[in-house]
Amino acid sequence: MKFKLAISSCPNDTFMFDAIINKRIDIGKYKFELHTADVEELNRLAFEGESDITKISYHSLFKINDTYQLLDSGSALGKNCGPLIISKRKIFPDELADCKIAIPGTNTTANLLMKIFYPNITQKHVYLFSDIENIVLDNECDAGLVIHETRFTYKNRGLQLITDLGNLWENKFHAPIPLGGIAIRKSLPEKVKSDINKILRSSVEFAFLNPNASMPFMKQNAVEIDEKIIRQHVELYVNNYSIDLGSEGKRSVEILLSEYNKIQ
Repeated sequence: MKFKLAISSCPNDTFMFDAIINKRIDIGKYKFELHTADVEELNRLAFEGESDITKISYHSLFKINDTYQLLDSGSALGKNCGPLIISKRKIFPDELADCKIAIPGTNTTANLLMKIFYPNITQKHVYLFSDIENIVLDNECDAGLVIHETRFTYKNRGLQLITDLGNLWENKFHAPIPLGGIAIRKSLPEKVKSDINKILRSSVEFAFLNPNASMPFMKQNAVEIDEKIIRQHVELYVNNYSIDLGSEGKRSVEILLSEYNKIQ
């Protein structure tokens, strides 16, 4: 059986899926046609039903949970890993409602979190996540909502932190922050969905046991190819919740869903 598999080019995804794509583990009778893209593009493809298995923002999954369901393995969920709002000049959080802000996509969990904590922000402009630092530096926007690798690079580029949405989440809900997960087409047979989840879990476990094996695949796809930043990225976003959400991880997703429903 062959499936369309869509993941981001970010190191957390390529780290987790390397053993599947490069056949370092037994994937049985299954074959995967790989597509890599920015997370907002992955969200769009899921909305259009193009992917069988896909990385998806939790924000987007909530909108299409009639056609896709979350797998227990493969999530980006944890602590001290939330999206950041950054700027070139000093801006206080209570001034954000008057600012023009660059965001990495309307359907990203980052945008949902900004809605939850700063509902009065209305001047949002969508850019590719890797362009947001430059957009702020060039004064096209007053501030930027940064995710992925840019979480590690903004300070070196002379930008400063306004607020950490992950810290706001953790302080309010006392739970790890759910950012994105791996979803599978709901209509597939239960046996297939179970098999895919087991394969993904094995791939993540292999990656943890062999952390250097995936580096070529990560560097091949990453926006930022510095090995130190790649490893920081993986350490921040890939953890025990990526192996299995568990009760605490599922509770966090339920909290985010509840907050999402409140603002609809």
